[in-house]
Amino acid sequence: MMIHEERILLERNELFLDINLESIDYILDECLVITVFNGEKLLEIGQKNCLLYLILEGELHVYLDSRDLTEHAVLEAGQCVGELSLVDGGNVSALVVAARDTRVLAVPHEQVWSLVDKSNGVARNLLGILAGRIRNDNLLRVTTDDRSLEFEVSANIDALTGLHNRIWMDDAFPRMMLRCERGQVPLCMLIADIDHFESFSHTYGRPVGDGILKLLAKLLAEKLRPQDLLVYLGGDKFAVLLPEISSELTVKIAERLCEAMAMSTLHTDASDAPRTAKLPRLNQDTRVTISVGIAAMQPGDTLNSIFSMAHMALYQAKAAGRNQVKVAAVPV
Repeated sequence: MMIHEERILLERNELFLDINLESIDYILDECLVITVFNGEKLLEIGQKNCLLYLILEGELHVYLDSRDLTEHAVLEAGQCVGELSLVDGGNVSALVVAARDTRVLAVPHEQVWSLVDKSNGVARNLLGILAGRIRNDNLLRVTTDDRSLEFEVSANIDALTGLHNRIWMDDAFPRMMLRCERGQVPLCMLIADIDHFESFSHTYGRPVGDGILKLLAKLLAEKLRPQDLLVYLGGDKFAVLLPEISSELTVKIAERLCEAMAMSTLHTDASDAPRTAKLPRLNQDTRVTISVGIAAMQPGDTLNSIFSMAHMALYQAKAAGRNQVKVAAVPV
């Protein structure tokens, strides 16, 4: 049975606009209130979904692509998510992640249709929610020329690593910084650099160097949180913007990345391919390490200023012996 506070929050939900909840209490009592913790995924692209989620408290971010980590939509208390995949029976088409600890009422498929059958008002509101979602998605499609979209994607994605590039960073990073500044939440930048990369490429050849870059790109994409913005800067450098996280926690994340990279085995087609030049084959026991510099955003920081601080910390990590993490000193 729902407590009084939860009833009040539900009365504000768009699904129950102008609805008397007393008439549907027995249906809602079969639903479960759950907490989605900060950074936790609620829905993933490609999965089946049989629940409608009504947001009671908190904030969810919607991403249309698991690699394009600029939010497509921000959902707050009073809104719902999961309705499209639940109604049409298709797979989930977007990644939904909690931007902070969020409480939702999970309404199973059967209870959704019971609500619709019981209340014409619920049916009307659900139809309005669905129509709004479809209208917004169609507007995106009809106002975006396919050719220009294809060009934009190719211009913003690095072909080798599959990650966003610096062009995309110059647009996405400042917007994330502004959002965190307005929300008065911490934000950190991390720059990772492959140790002795030029030496590897010179000794073993460019295909092996490319294999190292792809290995680190894959590791970063797998180990970072969905809301973190990841960019390949070119050469042997990668940048990450980590919203809503302290420098202390960012250091722990960076140290785990260093450890994971050092423990990874490099597999490349180049190591087994015939050599036209007299280059040595890559020893599969060879380990590649990274150095990492971190800077925490300070009031008044720009993309250039926080980037410079993280870059300075990176060089300190290199000078200290590599395969380690350094944090930029906070200006006084």
